[in-house]
Amino acid sequence: MRTSIKGFSALFLVALSTPAFAQEEADSSGISVSGSATIVSDYRFRGVSQSSEEAAIQGGFTVNHDSGLYAGTWGSSISFSGGTEIDFFGGYATEVTPGVTLDVGATYYWYPGGTGATDVIEPYVAVSGDLGPVSTKVGFAYAPDQKSLGDASAVYLYTDMSTAIPSTPLKLNGHIGFAKSDSFLGGPDGNAIDYSIGVSASYKALTLGVSYVNTDYTNRGGAKEALGADGAVLFSLGASF
Repeated sequence: MRTSIKGFSALFLVALSTPAFAQEEADSSGISVSGSATIVSDYRFRGVSQSSEEAAIQGGFTVNHDSGLYAGTWGSSISFSGGTEIDFFGGYATEVTPGVTLDVGATYYWYPGGTGATDVIEPYVAVSGDLGPVSTKVGFAYAPDQKSLGDASAVYLYTDMSTAIPSTPLKLNGHIGFAKSDSFLGGPDGNAIDYSIGVSASYKALTLGVSYVNTDYTNRGGAKEALGADGAVLFSLGASF
């Protein structure tokens, strides 16, 4: 899922470790398909490594309708639950006012090689728009009580921002997220923060990115390093289609 699902660590969106889908012009049916394939130096979900701090291969596609409805799937190699994560998602996005988009949907995280209760469903809502030269997204995700989370619920709040660096082909990306659960491994109060900052550059269908990622997980007994939630520099190379 984007963190090992023992207790709450099952619940980031590090911009460079999740696929950015290309937008294709819809045909006469109003349907368009987009996708991507990416190699990352470490698959981090909300600041926590899903690949034991090793490289991962990722890819997926989305089917969009010009009504605002969309559905798709995305997958990654991981280092637990049989080595594969496959996400299914769907929702509805619409412009509620000029320049502001509302997106409501849900993601189902599936681990086909997992044993016992490992899968997670997580509804979400997000609002995105531009604040001057800065593209901004604010989101909220809620995972209701389910066995894979130790019969506990979890919430995640986040903000993503990006802006072009003048006179360069580069884009600056930033992220901060806050997670809370009754069964969270990151700290005794059940709260955790993850954050990242990085740059990316695109050429035709290719995007190269580098970012620094970290969390405020406690490192008592080396727990932060053992979970792969410590600070790290990540690299990615993706192709969109």
